[in-house]
Amino acid sequence: MSVTGKLSDEVKTLRRWLDEDALPMWWDVGAAKPDGGFFERIGQDAKPMTGDNRRSRVQPRQAYCYAAAGQKGWNGDWKRAVNHGLTWFDSVYRLENGLYGNLADASGNLIDPSFDFYNQAFALFATAQTALVFPERRDEVLAKARSILAILQRDYAHPVIGFEEANPPREPLCSNPHMHFFEAMLAWEKVDPQGPWHGLTDDIAHLAMSKFIDAQSGGLREFFDHDWNPMPGDKGRIMEPGHQFEWAWLLTRWGDLRKNEDAITKAKRLFEIGEKYGICPQRKVAIMSLYDDFSVHDALARLWPQTEWLKAAVRLASVTHGEARYAYLGSAVRAIGALQPFLDTPVPGLWFDKWPADAPMIDEPAPASTFYHIVCAIYEAEDVLKESLT
Repeated sequence: MSVTGKLSDEVKTLRRWLDEDALPMWWDVGAAKPDGGFFERIGQDAKPMTGDNRRSRVQPRQAYCYAAAGQKGWNGDWKRAVNHGLTWFDSVYRLENGLYGNLADASGNLIDPSFDFYNQAFALFATAQTALVFPERRDEVLAKARSILAILQRDYAHPVIGFEEANPPREPLCSNPHMHFFEAMLAWEKVDPQGPWHGLTDDIAHLAMSKFIDAQSGGLREFFDHDWNPMPGDKGRIMEPGHQFEWAWLLTRWGDLRKNEDAITKAKRLFEIGEKYGICPQRKVAIMSLYDDFSVHDALARLWPQTEWLKAAVRLASVTHGEARYAYLGSAVRAIGALQPFLDTPVPGLWFDKWPADAPMIDEPAPASTFYHIVCAIYEAEDVLKESLT
């Protein structure tokens, strides 16, 4: 069988698991009905962890999953699931200034209203997908997204480029929320081509290429001072393989859209770093973090970096040819192999999240926040196989 055929078969298996097991599980069990949003975790016995405090980011992420599932033809109750998550998100977390707080208790009381750029990025990302699948709500959702963006630009814009972590400013500045903002801007570009998103997408791409990515090594850092220099000490040295892959995926998409070869070259280097230094040779899975000399900082493996490995591999395969494409496709197959141990749970539709370097997979409840990574990876692999590799 060709490597493309092997990858296609593996992705079809994942899609069946998603449609038949995971999407029903996280709606039937993972939603706090009638009107309580989504739970943070489901136990490996398929019972929800009802007492957990709930991060605001989980609600738009779960809503996105069901909106994307509806777009891809899942015949479950996806419309109700989308509204279920976003209604609770707005009613519980939305602040008077139009942005979103951080944490609520299980009863829906906002217990941490603090600003987190990461949460606003996911609010924007979920609204883009909502506008796509509910065209009748496009104007309403677009107005909300533009309002969120205007507040971010007014109150949290960095004086040079990008966004602050707080107002008044504090350090470190972080690449990770900018990555999800970048993802949201790319999503809104497709929905609202005449809107303000295009320029912001370009800004974040240039910020990544000029500041987040180290000019010498080509690796992407996580934490920065207020001038966008790496934070002093070990904090400024951290590079996460999962984020090397995730930024490689995004920069490849952006580079392909803008015909920017420099972005694709940098994406290839990010992928190379993730694959060469960030995969545990024993477990064959992507680990959590490296130092900037590519030595291991944290050998714990979590589920989500495996999905980003898959997304980056297939997207890079779509912009390459010959032996290079073959190598990326082979890497995508290995990424699915790395994902599978995390999905090998007693009850289908759940997952394990953490695999220590020197111990078995940790048997603990499945976190809802991981679902977005899984859904994006499966649909991205399907899309690339359909559009570019057939």
